[in-house]
Amino acid sequence: MLRLVILFCLALPAHAAEPSRLTDAARHQIGVTTVYDSSYTPLAFPGGDLPRDRGVCTDVVVRALRDAWDIDLQLAVNRDMKAAFTEYPPLWGAHHPDRNIDHRRVANLQTLFARLGTALPLTTDPTPYLPGDIVTWSLPGNLSHIGIVSDRITADGTPLVLHNIGRGPQEEDILFAYPMTGHYRIGSDSVARLRELVR
Repeated sequence: MLRLVILFCLALPAHAAEPSRLTDAARHQIGVTTVYDSSYTPLAFPGGDLPRDRGVCTDVVVRALRDAWDIDLQLAVNRDMKAAFTEYPPLWGAHHPDRNIDHRRVANLQTLFARLGTALPLTTDPTPYLPGDIVTWSLPGNLSHIGIVSDRITADGTPLVLHNIGRGPQEEDILFAYPMTGHYRIGSDSVARLRELVR
């Protein structure tokens, strides 16, 4: 029996890791959000959200941070945009922050995460992508996408990703399926900075 346990342990990939609070929170959204809804929707503020049965890729991240660490990205993005609006990409012709939609746009989340100092180098080596890391991509048609790295991996050691690309949150092998545009790690320091931002 001991020999079987040792053999099983040796068979585990060297970088296998425990699930993070973000991966757990994202995984709990599978089967809950079933409608892909990117429509502009007036939301409560702070803490606003669509009904949990609907959403887009950014909503997976927004909800995971709320559920895992009680961090409100709607409020965080709004506060940071008010303080540094010109640092955010002028992709939608907006002249001021919009608390209903800003946190639901990938480019704005990328900007916030980068300003918090969470950006990491991009690589095609799967090892640096840890459970709970946030990754962004450019999809065909120049569409932005975002997801959370899972603790589960493929046979070749590539982490799966928790994301919503149109069919509700799924856990899939898409880490290297599209050109990657960002890699971010929300650690204790950045959580503290986010909490300070929304205080």
